[in-house]
Amino acid sequence: MAFELNGIWTTDPALCGKMFEKHGNEIAFTPLSDLYGSGFVVDDKRIKGKMAQCTIQSRKEEANTLRLVASCATEIMQLTMQFTLKVVDQNSISRQFTGMEGMAVTYYRCSL
Repeated sequence: MAFELNGIWTTDPALCGKMFEKHGNEIAFTPLSDLYGSGFVVDDKRIKGKMAQCTIQSRKEEANTLRLVASCATEIMQLTMQFTLKVVDQNSISRQFTGMEGMAVTYYRCSL
């Protein structure tokens, strides 16, 4: 069964309301979200961060690892990025950084 990645993700679930806000059906970052950690929103094939917007080009799932290739754009550049996510459970994932053993950031699913 495929892991459901859609949702709002943050490094501290206690601060979801300080990082994100709802505008109708849209989720947006609050103006001061940078003060409270890192986060992103996944909606189907789109990943929206504070500084970049990405479109998932490919997705490969093996056991508890999800590998994504995404085309990302910032205000000044466009690039292709690879993401490796370890599924901890249905509401938490750990982003692994290729070539940096032991380096990881855990994200938790928010509910607004």
